[in-house]
Amino acid sequence: MSGHFTAPAAALADELPGWVTLLRAPNPGPMTLDGTNTWVLRAVPGEPAVVVDPGPADEGHLAAIAAHRPVGLVLITHGHPDHTDGSTRLHDLLGGVPVRAVDAAHTIAAEPVGAGASPTIPGIELRLVPTPGHTSDSVCVLASYAGEQVVLTGDTILGRGTTVVAHPDGHLGDYLASLELLSTYVGIPALPGHGPALADCGAAAEFYLAHRRARLDQVRAALDAGANTATEVVAVVYADVDRSLWWAAEWSVRAQLEYLGRESGGADLGRESGGADLGLEQT
Repeated sequence: MSGHFTAPAAALADELPGWVTLLRAPNPGPMTLDGTNTWVLRAVPGEPAVVVDPGPADEGHLAAIAAHRPVGLVLITHGHPDHTDGSTRLHDLLGGVPVRAVDAAHTIAAEPVGAGASPTIPGIELRLVPTPGHTSDSVCVLASYAGEQVVLTGDTILGRGTTVVAHPDGHLGDYLASLELLSTYVGIPALPGHGPALADCGAAAEFYLAHRRARLDQVRAALDAGANTATEVVAVVYADVDRSLWWAAEWSVRAQLEYLGRESGGADLGRESGGADLGLEQT
């Protein structure tokens, strides 16, 4: 549980609901797994769809999304560029369809959408669930249609492995609270921003919580053993992670040190709140 983890955090979903389509961007990498997932939700053929996360500014990927016209709304789970760089071009390809996000910087032709809001699209009930932690602006999208529900989790829960906490944008306490909230979505499939769909969002969130708590125990042990900086903690706690990814692991450690009220690099990080992360699966 506390070691290097790259498998799915819950069982994979056997299949997607018939009203859900996955379009995966061709941007694979250590921070994006197989690529960024763009999700298209449509209740009835011919009715406007909602697109969640346009992905990168890849012309082929954006053309594939636009082929699913009509689209009535584009939603953003968080502002990282692998989810948003294609927003402006997709907005143009779709003839000016509004792009809505919590952060006004990622909103186009619309007002920012507040967490907890219920954007409208024909036939599908949508609710934005505030889940700060991966970023301060992170939301998940609970979508319901014809008795079925899914949770689009952005990078808060991935389809494989876990995520890093990118200090100082986020704070670990927020991330843990978001996982506690998502742990109540028992039996509802999770459609992540990267990796395969998971059968049970609640089970995945519980696994993430256990993983994070185990990591905190490892950080405490490293500090008690004499580690004095975030870099030194990384060398102990993330020794089984490829060194080329230690820079991302250090973000997580700085957030963990802040959460624990310990010093990192000489700075007083004694505030217990929050938790942001990026899409690195190994930590």
